[in-house]
Amino acid sequence: MKTPLDQVAEPAPPIRQPLLQLSPTELSSWLKDRHFQPWYAKAIRRWVLFKRATTFEAMSDLPKALRTQLAESFVPLATQTALAQEANDGTRKLLLKMWDGEDIECVMIPDHARRTACISTQVGCGMGCVFCASGLNGVMRNLEPGEILEQLVHLRNLLPEEERLSHIVVMGMGEPLANLDHLLSALEDATAKDGLGIGARHVTISTVGIPVKIRRLAETGKQYSLAVSLHAPNEALRTKIVPTNDKTGLAPILEAADDYFKRTGRQVTFEYVVLRDINDKPLEAQQLIDILKGRGAHVNLIPFNEVAGLPYRRPTDERLNRFVEILRDGGLFVHVRKRKGSDINAACGQLRRQHRQETPHEPEAIASELPA
Repeated sequence: MKTPLDQVAEPAPPIRQPLLQLSPTELSSWLKDRHFQPWYAKAIRRWVLFKRATTFEAMSDLPKALRTQLAESFVPLATQTALAQEANDGTRKLLLKMWDGEDIECVMIPDHARRTACISTQVGCGMGCVFCASGLNGVMRNLEPGEILEQLVHLRNLLPEEERLSHIVVMGMGEPLANLDHLLSALEDATAKDGLGIGARHVTISTVGIPVKIRRLAETGKQYSLAVSLHAPNEALRTKIVPTNDKTGLAPILEAADDYFKRTGRQVTFEYVVLRDINDKPLEAQQLIDILKGRGAHVNLIPFNEVAGLPYRRPTDERLNRFVEILRDGGLFVHVRKRKGSDINAACGQLRRQHRQETPHEPEAIASELPA
C-alpha cells in the first residue's frame, strides 16, 4: 500500500537550462554545435552580467535565430524574486525561488560608497548554530554555481545603472566550505574582468570552521578574505552554541586559520555573535584574549539580531561595551558590526523562515519525514 510520501512526485528538473550554469567554454561548444560563432558566448554572458538583460529578446545585437534557439534551451536567470524588502537604511533583501520550489536569501548592504552583496551557498544549513534561523530546518541541498552567481546578478540589478557591487560576503544561508567547489566556480565569474569584476580582495568567505577545507581554500592561491565564526572562547561553550565543534575542536580550526594567513598573507577575521548572559561576560572576554592574542587577530563582534521563536537575546549596551573594552585592553583589534536592515528581517534565514511559516511548502515537509 502506498504511503502519502510515496504518492508525492519529485519536482521535475527544468526543461530549459540556467544560462549561468554553463561555463564560457561550455556555452561556446553549444554555439559551435549549432553552427554559430563561438565568440558569441562572450557577448551573451556580457548581456546578463553587464547589461542587465533578463530576456534573450533584449540581446538586440545577436542574430534573431540565435536568440530564438537560446530562448528554447536556456533561461537567462533561473531564480525568481519571490519577496523583496527594503529597510530604512537602504538595505535590500531578496527571497529567491528556485526551480525545485526551494528558496534562499541574499542581501545588498549599502555603506557610504560600498555596495556589499551577502549571498547564500546552501538551501538551509547543517551546522546547527543554535541562534541562527538558517539552520532551524537543517540543510536541503547545495546550491549550484549558477544559483550562487545569480544572487549577485539579482542584487546588482537593484542598483542604479551607474552603480555596481563592490564587495561580496559569503555569509548568507549555509556553510560555504561545505559547498566549496561550487562556491569557487561562482566566484571565478564574480571576480573575472569579463564577469562582475569584483576584486578577490573584496570577497570574504565566512565559515564555522572546517580545517581541511580552510587549508584547501588557502591552496587555491586566491586572495579571498577568511572569516571564522568562533562565537565562544572555550570548547564546552562553543559545542553548545556550534554543535559541529565536537567533531573539530577549537585548536585545529585556529591552526588552519594560522595556516591560511601564512599561505595567503590575508588577515583572518574571527566573528563572534554576542548572546546576552551566554557568551558576553568578562570571563569569556578574557578567554577570547587568551586564544587569539599573538595571532594578529581582528575580532568582529556581532550583537545578536533577535529571531522570533528563539530564546536568545541581544546583549545590553553596558555589557557589550565592557566586553569590547576588555578585548581592546588585551591587545585585540575589535570591530562591532553595525546593525543593518533590522526592520526587514535582514538577519540570515529570517525572511525565508517567515515566508515558509506563512506559505505551505510540500518539499520541506516531505524532507522532514525522511530518515537522517
